[in-house]
Amino acid sequence: MEKVFGRSKGLSGTPFSFCPGCTHGIIMRLIAEVLEELDIIEETIGVSPVGCSGFCQDFFTCDFVSGAHGRAQAIGNGIKRALPDKIVFTYQGDGDIAGIGTQHAIHTAARGEKITSIMVNNALYGMTGGQMAPTTLKGMKTTTTPYGREVEVYGYPIDLPKIIAALDGAVYVASVSVDTPKNVLQTKKAIKKAFRVQQAGLGFALVSVLSTCPTNWGLSPQESLKWLRENMMPFYAMGELKATEEVKNL
Repeated sequence: MEKVFGRSKGLSGTPFSFCPGCTHGIIMRLIAEVLEELDIIEETIGVSPVGCSGFCQDFFTCDFVSGAHGRAQAIGNGIKRALPDKIVFTYQGDGDIAGIGTQHAIHTAARGEKITSIMVNNALYGMTGGQMAPTTLKGMKTTTTPYGREVEVYGYPIDLPKIIAALDGAVYVASVSVDTPKNVLQTKKAIKKAFRVQQAGLGFALVSVLSTCPTNWGLSPQESLKWLRENMMPFYAMGELKATEEVKNL
């Protein structure tokens, strides 16, 4: 019998350990498939920080470095400058890259560092208990905003990809989702383009992926997908937010 689907060579045999309904596993599988299809597994170095995203080093077959909270891009920049022939990517949650790591995200893009960053946005801090993050939506309840996020007290949510897209060193910025099969395919295309940008040495590339967190949202996996579509997708700018002419020709 013909085998039509199997585990990507970019993934190890370690089973995913994420909560039921979490879409981290889908995003990681897409990255692994892209690394395999581009034949760059052996030359790729991933960098993970603290949080749910920090577990990813167990699941990929490429080399990995674990960093402190918010410092994945700083480490990735150092690796890329020391080993420019390597493909370097960071895998970070929104609380990491848009919170404690904001300065690194801004300056990595401003300098046009030739790395690829994947941001997983579930609008809160997942692993540490579901606290409010910079991406938490207005009125959204978290463990630290039990009555909903009040913008008068906590400010407005940050749409990081829009900020990064405004910086000259960022050549490709996309905001996508994995809530439907169609969107999963679009996300894979965006991730592949982001890695091709690095292969071509064009500059910094960021792909933000909207993700669910059923455990901390207090919803079922099915309800979480519905909540994402009805609340996150209308707020966050979606699609390719920036693609320079060189990127469009890839």
